[in-house]
Formats: sequence, C-alpha cells, structure tokens
Amino acid sequence: MQLHCYQWLPAGDTKAVIQIAHGMAEHAARYAPLAAYLNAEGFAVYANDHRGHGRSIVSGQQLGHMADEDSWNKAVDDLDLLNAEIRKRHANTPIILLGHSMGSFLTQSYLRKYGDNITAAALSASNGPPGALGKIAQLIIRLEKLRLGKKGHSALMAAMTFKAFNKAFKPNRTEFDWLSRDQGEVDKYIADPLCGYECSVASWQGMLDALTIIASDEALEEMDKTKAIYVISGTDDPVGENSKGVQRLLAAYQKHGFEKITQKFYLEARHELFNETNRDEVTNDFIAWIKTTLSL
Repeated sequence: MQLHCYQWLPAGDTKAVIQIAHGMAEHAARYAPLAAYLNAEGFAVYANDHRGHGRSIVSGQQLGHMADEDSWNKAVDDLDLLNAEIRKRHANTPIILLGHSMGSFLTQSYLRKYGDNITAAALSASNGPPGALGKIAQLIIRLEKLRLGKKGHSALMAAMTFKAFNKAFKPNRTEFDWLSRDQGEVDKYIADPLCGYECSVASWQGMLDALTIIASDEALEEMDKTKAIYVISGTDDPVGENSKGVQRLLAAYQKHGFEKITQKFYLEARHELFNETNRDEVTNDFIAWIKTTLSL
C-alpha cells in the first residue's frame, strides 16, 4: 500500500494548513485550482489520494477497491498519517480538515477519532444520519458482497447512487450532470481516467456502515462540542438530498450542543461546489470562514 500525497505551498509564511479529503471515484490533484486560491491567502494545502484512488493505486491494483476488510477505518487512519507529517512540517500551525462528499464522511469519522489533531473542520456536499434507509442499504450491500465478492462491482448500487443522482437533471447531457452546472468541469471529470469509475462492493460497504455511525448520538456525544465546523451544500445536490440530509446533520449537531457550527447553502448549486459556476463565491466564503475561525 502506497499513499500518494500532494503539497501546495504559499510563497510566503504559512498562516494555516488546509488538509483536503477528496470524494469517491476522484482524486486529490483535482483540487489544485482551489489550492492556488488558498496559497494566495497564505495557506499551505495538503491532500492524499485515498487508498484505491488516484496515484495511491499501485500497479495491478483494482481501481476503487480501498481494502478487503475495514477499508473505512484504514482510510481514516491514512488521513492521520498525512496529518502527522503536516504537524511535523508546520509545528504550532492551525490545521483545518476539508472533506468533500465521501471525504466529508471521512472527516466526520476523523473528528471523532482524531479530532484533537485539527483546529477545525469543513464539510462540503455531506449528509446526515441516514435512518432506516441506511439500514436497508447496509443489507443490500451485504447481499451484493455474497453474490459478487469483495472486489465485485454492483450494478444495483450504481443504479441507487450515481445513476439515480442524475435523474433529477433530465434531459441529461451526460451521466454526470449532477456534479456541476459548469459543463466544462463535467467534461473534464468524464475525460479523466481516474474519475467516475465504479468502486468495489467492499468499499461501498465500508462507507455505508460508517454513515450509520458518524452522526449517531453515541458518536456525537464523544466529540468536542467546541470544535468549529463549516457545513456547505448546494440546494440541488442529490448526495445531500437537496439539502434535506444536510439539515438532518445540522439538527443532530444542534441537539448535541455543538457551539461553533456555520452553515451555507448555495441556491441551485449541485454536488461539486468548488467546481461550480459560482466557485469563486464558494471559495471566498470558505476563506472568510477560515480567517474568522482562526482570527487571522
């Protein structure tokens, strides 16, 4: 197992470090434009390709297969390996963990397990407690694993997720219209061989199991309620159930007394906020939140 990491450093002093956790079926190099914005503000940026993704895939390894067993916790631990290196290179410097989509769920897990190692967190295109539907999805993926094996690809899971996400945007120009209103960004995603593939049954199982835990009462009770968390979503993002799932997450944080939750919903924006037509607005808002949170 190799973990490929990226660093984008500012020209001058580093005021803070932004660690990025990317989403499912994509890779960290796609965040270079965002990193350039952040570098210009004096922020260093680090990101790793998750196991089974991007350049963390060793020769002969299956694309989208994170691990045979315990893939989720291994991916969370990978984030902390990078975080430990960041802390060595930038001692006594604030670190903010920004997670997008699957990365936002990894960030929620990270907050529970390694929250003391970061100053604050940002969740982009996330979701909250899945309820009964989450249990049904867990059952389905276990049946699919019996049928297809750990490394198999489930057409049923694809139909329930990525393909279903696109239905709201008919007539469809592509299979990934749900990602962004910016057609150029969608086309770049489609042309990228390290994007848009099907992940393995074991990878899906790891994430679906995590979704029923990360915003549960037990998990939230164990977390630091004073940690600043920034939650952003597009109102037309199917992953967040057009904001409904994100509202459940915010309600869970409120229920458990989290003190520093900031939320921002972008009207008609889709899944990839930092690749949306209003990405400059999204990025400037994120930078403003960083400066406010860190008193810069």
